[in-house]
Amino acid sequence: MNVSDLDSSVAFYRRFFGEPRKLKADYAKFVAEEPEIHLALAPGGGAGKRGSLSHLGIRVDSIDKVRQWKGILAERGLSTEEEKREACCYAIQEKFWVSDPDGNRWEVYTVLEDIERKADGATTCCQPAAEASAPCCDPKTEAATPCC
Repeated sequence: MNVSDLDSSVAFYRRFFGEPRKLKADYAKFVAEEPEIHLALAPGGGAGKRGSLSHLGIRVDSIDKVRQWKGILAERGLSTEEEKREACCYAIQEKFWVSDPDGNRWEVYTVLEDIERKADGATTCCQPAAEASAPCCDPKTEAATPCC
């Protein structure tokens, strides 16, 4: 979720969900256990503006499950945008994207590894590669690559 003031949002969601699972200067991720809910916050609403939806995500426990979801959605006639292994939101992920009729983005993904380094700050992470405005840094090579 894009937020206009990350610190205020973190304070609110701390009270709502408890301590964040990840907390960086420009990112926070809360994970509620029952029911399991993952909420990622990033600056993006702008001063004085309401936050806006970045995207929705379904986290699965393996690459095989990502592929299974993709196959099921294809059988149901949904077009997906595949993305393989990407550095995004302080993690290496395997994922793909699908959009609803209103353009709301759904990401089906698995986390392969948490990382300490985020993609290049000029990039908006967690969006399909086709919409990325700049390259990200590949955390293993530090070479510019398309961002999630």
